[in-house]
Amino acid sequence: MAGASSPASLRASRSRRLGKETNRSDLFKKPAVPFAFALILADAILVALIIAYVPYTKIDWDAYMSQVSGFLGGERDYGNLKGDTGPLVYPAGFLYVYSAVQNLTGGEVYPAQILFGVLYIVNLGIVLIIYVKTDVVPWWALSLLCLSKRIHSIFVLRLFNDCFAMTLLHASMALFLYRKWHLGMLVFSGAVSVKMNVLLYAPTLLLLLLKAMNIIGVVSALAGAALVQILVGLPFLITYPVSYIANAFDLGRVFIHFWSVNFKFVPERVFVSKEFAVCLLIAHLFLLVAFANYKWCKHEGGIIGFMRSRHFFLTLPSSLSFSDVSASRIITKEHVVTAMFVGNFIGIVFARSLHYQFYSWYFYSLPYLLWRTPFPTWLR
Repeated sequence: MAGASSPASLRASRSRRLGKETNRSDLFKKPAVPFAFALILADAILVALIIAYVPYTKIDWDAYMSQVSGFLGGERDYGNLKGDTGPLVYPAGFLYVYSAVQNLTGGEVYPAQILFGVLYIVNLGIVLIIYVKTDVVPWWALSLLCLSKRIHSIFVLRLFNDCFAMTLLHASMALFLYRKWHLGMLVFSGAVSVKMNVLLYAPTLLLLLLKAMNIIGVVSALAGAALVQILVGLPFLITYPVSYIANAFDLGRVFIHFWSVNFKFVPERVFVSKEFAVCLLIAHLFLLVAFANYKWCKHEGGIIGFMRSRHFFLTLPSSLSFSDVSASRIITKEHVVTAMFVGNFIGIVFARSLHYQFYSWYFYSLPYLLWRTPFPTWLR
């Protein structure tokens, strides 16, 4: 009969069903998965209680809304987009994100807190995916990701743009774990467009790209990330390009010593000096190179060995492949996350100025980094 299935097709269908059921069964046999869901549910309840009962603290919200209002009012000179905390110093992705927030909330704090509460849970879910996929941290230690009073405050009581930047960053890392390098780079660039601290991940990410793809793939991924920045900044680049670049990408900006929580012990005159900034930059680069040579490229014989193995700048691949991964260059999930978290943490150590909200830049990496050390559990 035409509608009858052959025994072979029935067996194949039954095998696929059994495979899917086995995969789901194996997934939930890992205690980390149901525990992660429980953490998300418990933290969602906690976030709701915080929003309902803990007073909101006004810091940057009014300034954000003023800057967004100027943008929505037609102002395209970045130097004229100001708030009560000063001029706008973030790339244009910040304006689009907070314009959407203003439209959704009417610029009111309480609905914005609810929105940021949802963002907090989304970010936590993405981070838990990273932790479960790498399986470096024991399941019970995942609870450490939910125990920071300051992180809850940064998200739902302060409404900082760091929250959006880090959520996008974590989303890009999750994509890298699935070897979606091109898509991950687009999301990574989106994170940079909200706040430039995400660039602290860039050196190690470049190394990972070089490991994961051929040179054509790397160039195309970087070109996609650059295109995001151009498109995001286009309304400003075609009107006041110098003002936009100078304000949104000011790498030489000096923070006020009083508000910094990093290098607080350094006298102010030293803290604000160019010499101190140069010393920190040199130390930062030196440590990155040391880790790259002795840790991240250890199995390739160091940086030089890695470059020789890839014939850098000498030959091009035989075919112009834009594939996200080569079968011979599969790198482990643990290597991806460890390199990115360590690279970012090195940047944090040598950052001249850190404000309280910058804790969100590295908090979610701390349990992972601790469990990558040889220390006993009680010391971690």
